[in-house]
Amino acid sequence: MQTLAKLPVTIVTGFLGAGKTTLLRHMLGHADGRRIAVIVNEFGELGIDGEILKQCSIGCSEEEANGRIFELANGCLCCTVQEEFFPVMRELVARRGELDHILIETSGLALPKPLVQAFNWPEIRNACTVDAVITVVDSPAVAAGTFAAFPDQVDEQRKLAPNLDHESPLHELFADQLASADLVILNKADLLDAAALAAVRAEVAEELPPAVKVIEAHGGELPLDVLLGLNCETELHIDQRRTHHDEEGEDHDHDEFDSFAVELPEVEEARLLQALKEAVAKHGILRIKGFAAIPGKPMRLLLQGVGQRFDKHFDRAWQADEARLTRLVVIGQALDPAAIGSELQAALA
Repeated sequence: MQTLAKLPVTIVTGFLGAGKTTLLRHMLGHADGRRIAVIVNEFGELGIDGEILKQCSIGCSEEEANGRIFELANGCLCCTVQEEFFPVMRELVARRGELDHILIETSGLALPKPLVQAFNWPEIRNACTVDAVITVVDSPAVAAGTFAAFPDQVDEQRKLAPNLDHESPLHELFADQLASADLVILNKADLLDAAALAAVRAEVAEELPPAVKVIEAHGGELPLDVLLGLNCETELHIDQRRTHHDEEGEDHDHDEFDSFAVELPEVEEARLLQALKEAVAKHGILRIKGFAAIPGKPMRLLLQGVGQRFDKHFDRAWQADEARLTRLVVIGQALDPAAIGSELQAALA
């Protein structure tokens, strides 16, 4: 009997108005055949995101759209998790052979950490894994010191949220959303000048471990290769991330992503990984994926790198008529393909 692979789940968090729903709409509109289920968490009268997503043209009928979107009401996802989240996840787990990915949009006040921790429940952990937590940041709001586009409305949410200390300032909630992030999107970056954007990036970086990538966008229109398939398995290390609520229960086109291929000769695995990690650190590369030819090995080595972390395994034998070369795709912002390529060639010569 064939064992199904774990179903990857991406959690999208951020304050009201940061652009979470726009990001999800873009992801659904560019799914390229991926079968995606969406869980939308609504919050009271402000909960319009589900309707927006239903109106999104993603090539399916209204009935199909309604069946793919799970709307959770009555508070943030993490505090209704036992009442609503588990039954929805159980239904999706039962259908995981029909799905490729799950997207969860939390409410603007949801604390991601408890939600990620729920993926360690026995009923979920054997079937699903958290591919990544993506935190969407409203860059102009952070620059203004309000952290949310609609601080008054977010403050009203905060007062109604039963799981939050009502004296918690928005900055603490913002910091906790960043603390759980595997990828941070500085949204609406085009609305700031270079100096203001650099200040926002620096403020966000203070709340993040060095391995977490920060990218800029406007309108949430980012390549799916940057957003999905990060393989972070966040549930395995979420407990190591400290948050305020633990004790309570460079100037460039911001939407421009570079993607280029590089060919390298056969190379020892350890030398290749060291060279790639050095390139990531020096050039701010987001992802590296492809395959490598290892001397003396009859099979090719499949590589998937996110930041400094590389997953690898031998996937298939080299074919008789196939050139034994290392071929990698490099993804990032404002990259210099010629410099990266030549540095890798030199390091592996």
